[in-house]
Amino acid sequence: MTIESKKTSLSVAIMNEIVLPNDTNTFNNLMGGRLLHWMDIAAAITAQKHSGKLAVTASVDSVSFKKSIKLGDVVTLEARIVRSFNTSMEVHITVWAENIQSGEKFKSNEAYYTFVALDRNGSPVGVPAVIPENEEEQKRYEGALRRRQLRLILAGKMKPDDATELKALFFPESDQA
Repeated sequence: MTIESKKTSLSVAIMNEIVLPNDTNTFNNLMGGRLLHWMDIAAAITAQKHSGKLAVTASVDSVSFKKSIKLGDVVTLEARIVRSFNTSMEVHITVWAENIQSGEKFKSNEAYYTFVALDRNGSPVGVPAVIPENEEEQKRYEGALRRRQLRLILAGKMKPDDATELKALFFPESDQA
């Protein structure tokens, strides 16, 4: 059975949350763990919409906190499928925060999450290929294999010598005969 490719727009997930007192630390900033929880949910929705299966988090790339999100701010999380491999999917998440009273809106975070699609027995299952729909999505799609190879090396599942896409970045073939 062949799995048809899917456009990225078919699996976008956009979530909105308001930062309440229970979500904050003693400085009235959104706790990082709460934000990571919301990011994981948004990414899982995207992965499940793309695959049509249940999906579990396999990895999270580094998350940098660019600017604090404050009590009362509205947080918007946008998750988009980037690329799929055999049973795994890379999802990019962008986090925006907005102070409704002042109108200030800023990008707070972004990250890549990797999910694996599972069948009813909990075994990995094939996923549709991704069809990027614009230039930005195409650039992320092209970089996904390098990010995947780096994740696999760091997890001890791939030898650096086998990471052909990464090696090509650092050791381009010379044009000399």
